[in-house]
Amino acid sequence: MTYKFQKICLLTLIVGMVLSLQSCLKDSCEANQIYLRMAPVFLSVDDIKKDIKATEPRALKKPGRLYFYNDFILINEQREGIHVIDNTDSSNPKNIKFIEIEGNVDMAVKNGILYADNVTDLLAIDISNPTAPILSSRTENIFDVTFVEEEDAYLAYYKETEETLAIDCTDPRFGSQAINVGNDIFVPQPGFPVDPWFGEADDIDFGPVGAPGAPGAGGAPGPPSQTTTGNTTGIAGSMASFALYDCYLYIIDGAQVDVIDVKDNINPVFANTFRVSWDIETLFPYKDKLFIGSAAGMFIYDNANPIEPVLLSNFRHARACDPVVVKDNYAFVTLRDGTWCQGFNNQLDVVDITDLENPQLVATYPMDNPHGLSVKNNELYLCDGASGLKVFDIEDVKTISENQLDHIMGIDTYDAIALPNKDVVLVIGADGFYQYDISNPAELKQLSLIAIAN
Repeated sequence: MTYKFQKICLLTLIVGMVLSLQSCLKDSCEANQIYLRMAPVFLSVDDIKKDIKATEPRALKKPGRLYFYNDFILINEQREGIHVIDNTDSSNPKNIKFIEIEGNVDMAVKNGILYADNVTDLLAIDISNPTAPILSSRTENIFDVTFVEEEDAYLAYYKETEETLAIDCTDPRFGSQAINVGNDIFVPQPGFPVDPWFGEADDIDFGPVGAPGAPGAGGAPGPPSQTTTGNTTGIAGSMASFALYDCYLYIIDGAQVDVIDVKDNINPVFANTFRVSWDIETLFPYKDKLFIGSAAGMFIYDNANPIEPVLLSNFRHARACDPVVVKDNYAFVTLRDGTWCQGFNNQLDVVDITDLENPQLVATYPMDNPHGLSVKNNELYLCDGASGLKVFDIEDVKTISENQLDHIMGIDTYDAIALPNKDVVLVIGADGFYQYDISNPAELKQLSLIAIAN
């Protein structure tokens, strides 16, 4: 055998070994990837039906929705209940009570009655004395929740924990898709970023679960829809899924909106339901109109007949989560990425709603990661996630980006309520509950902070 032939054979052998090794490596390729594990939480009927429990105040850990009523602040502790805060002095708010409500996500208040979701049921709680709340009634089976026979319980929500899994690199789901392991769902991180309020089952479309369907709305500062003659209602943030209009309570429930008759405050009665879209998230009643935010657009309903709202139009936008507030002839909509809405837009849209049947986009302004927002006078208070709280003059909607009045940095913001009767804006976020003096919108001053417990 010649040297040249030996060399060719050796080269062939080496190439074969390399190819074989690559094949082996490919077959056994694994990599560690960080996932958010979504584990289903099952609750029995007894778990759900137990009476509410008013306990001593507890620290904020994972706050959600924000609500203002008669100098009291209500803050949802996700899936656990509601903090009651005496806000008579905005510079010194006092955490006075905690109402334990299994699976609770959202709330609204009318004439001293607190309405709150309790997995399958709607509770009416008398808070005329906020330090001693009393359960007045329970309207059963309002919310569409899956009963799992093998668990003999309801699938109430999903609880998240961060875990690292070894995944085969050749798996087509690697790096980009959620995977199922038994009843658990694993969401890849990063690459599928998750909103800080992600733990809510209403933020994920894994089938019916026991909470109202989305972060949702209900209140700009004091629009006519928030107050009806002879009635006292509160103000919700733009991320709320409960909204009061006249003698009716609207609640996002999956892909539909439930209409609850609350003329008899302590005995709510289911009145109707209307389907909107599988991805609806927020509610905002303004005068006799109902604005519904979804992952793909804004729906506008005529609310002249509160039991049966009529669709007027649907303003479509790029796919992204979007709370909405309204002032006069304009709707202000934020779009953000980093959520289950799977969008990649971070912006503020201004929509001309002069013709409610034909809304038109007026302007779009880039933001970092905008969440909730609130309007008072000609100022827009916008929660831009980890980029803090921004204040804009919106008198000229075509030059908003040129008219930023102030920017509070160093806080992670989720939603805001600018109070109609005080120069105060309430802000909830990952850091806690803030209040700012807005008597000079160009120079906000922090009044107080109830921080998140470590």
